[in-house]
Amino acid sequence: MQTVILAVIIGLTGGVAVGLQAPLTSLMSQRIGTLESIFIIHFGGAVLTMVLLLTIGGGNLGSWRNVPWYALGAGSLGLVILAAISYTIPRLGVATTVTLVVTAQFLVAALLDNFGALGTSVRPVDLSRLIGMAVLFLGTWLMVRS
Repeated sequence: MQTVILAVIIGLTGGVAVGLQAPLTSLMSQRIGTLESIFIIHFGGAVLTMVLLLTIGGGNLGSWRNVPWYALGAGSLGLVILAAISYTIPRLGVATTVTLVVTAQFLVAALLDNFGALGTSVRPVDLSRLIGMAVLFLGTWLMVRS
């Protein structure tokens, strides 16, 4: 039970980080440009990660060759995410943007789970998940239409 509670807390912390990163990214993009802000964000993340890796002695970084080639492109998806957020927030607002991002995330996650794609364990879409998706889509529609 403690493991589940810890996982929930860490998940919520990630959600808070996304909620804060979105408007900060948009603010920076409006002032200096989208590509420039993406560069600064990724550079800052790379520096912090490097410091953490140096602190723990490099971790398991040397095993990067054992990762499937397509997984190495995950970092470039961050460019798409940040560019989409930078474009959308000034036009639709933070809440609507985060709602759209989370809805799309949920849909992709449900599909990946259903088929066990990209190394995930199979968790078929059942009635409760379909109801959850319907509620999420209704909420998204309500956020976007106003």
